[in-house]
Amino acid sequence: MESTAARPRPALTAGSVLPQDADRAALVARVHDPEADGPCVAAVRGEQVVDLTAVAPTVSDLMERDDAAAVVRRADGGRVWRLDALLEAPAGRRDVPHLLAPVDLQVIKAAGVTFARSLLERVIEERTGGDPAQAARVRERVGKVVGGTLDGIRPGSPEADRAKELLVSEGLWSQYLEVGIGPDPEVFTKAPVLSAVGTGADIGVLGASVWNNPEPEVVLVVDSRGRVRGTTLGNDVNLRDIEGRSALLLSRAKDNNASCAIGPFVRLLDEGFDLDTVRGIDVDLRIDGPDGYVLHGSSSMREISRDVLDLVAATHGPHHQYPDGFVLFTGTLFAPTEDRQAPGAGFTHEYGDIVRISSPRLGALVNTVVPSEQATPWTFGVRALMRNLARRGVL
Repeated sequence: MESTAARPRPALTAGSVLPQDADRAALVARVHDPEADGPCVAAVRGEQVVDLTAVAPTVSDLMERDDAAAVVRRADGGRVWRLDALLEAPAGRRDVPHLLAPVDLQVIKAAGVTFARSLLERVIEERTGGDPAQAARVRERVGKVVGGTLDGIRPGSPEADRAKELLVSEGLWSQYLEVGIGPDPEVFTKAPVLSAVGTGADIGVLGASVWNNPEPEVVLVVDSRGRVRGTTLGNDVNLRDIEGRSALLLSRAKDNNASCAIGPFVRLLDEGFDLDTVRGIDVDLRIDGPDGYVLHGSSSMREISRDVLDLVAATHGPHHQYPDGFVLFTGTLFAPTEDRQAPGAGFTHEYGDIVRISSPRLGALVNTVVPSEQATPWTFGVRALMRNLARRGVL
């Protein structure tokens, strides 16, 4: 990938990141406040962002409240910031207020291989051993054999078992197909608590990777009792070459500095925005390269192979608890195959790419691609947060 020198920065405004119906939405933000030298839980009310830290010191605390939406809409707050000013500020600068990822103590989980189209691309990665030069050839063979075999199949069903028998007979069965149409989904820990970056920040791609792409996803925000309380957008950056060499390299491919973006806000579920709304969300992707390159893509939750509550149940229950809640990436339909650097190699990022993931009901998450090694180091962890909140007297 190219150098990050003189890379463009995304131009963000309140109008460009807010949901279209923001006036009816209960939106939660987190703001870095230099006066507090730490994060504030905040409500987005129009183009103002209101500090609610005295009411709920963490987003995790807020999600445990049955009246969370009412608190976000009406609770008295402290400091007030203009949303435009927060968006104009350089992310990562501790001397200026700016937006952070809108989650904090929740464990960051991700469900993989939940859409048929991206499922086949994972099989292709595996078959090529992570070599993008072989992608076109393998894609053609997989397409001829599999074709529409997986369309509409319910994972774990008798139809899925018959599809498995066919693919095994053709020598194309894969560990990715097992989690894609088998009885158990893939759920993994994407990133450490507090490590996600927010809208406007740089997003990291490991310097060693030569074949990679963004993964635009709907992210569920779940409390300690396993209740979905809200949703947001996420970018589960995918290093295709590294994971393609071996699924055991998943953590190397997925968990790197600044490799997880979440935002711009958490939209709480309420009478006008429920789980059925979430099941119908469309997510758009636009990539603007520093060389004028533009890529468009889209993903629809209507095409997911497992219901969102099934994914939550696979993550939380008698088998596993999350006392501070968790957020769950639900997977993506997006798997770019358009050639960018070389014929047959498909898409891969260039440093300086501006990635915009958006949905009319959730707003826009916008980040600039840089090497993970050059992204702002992550230094504010759980100990720092607890000390900061204790010093401010809000615990």
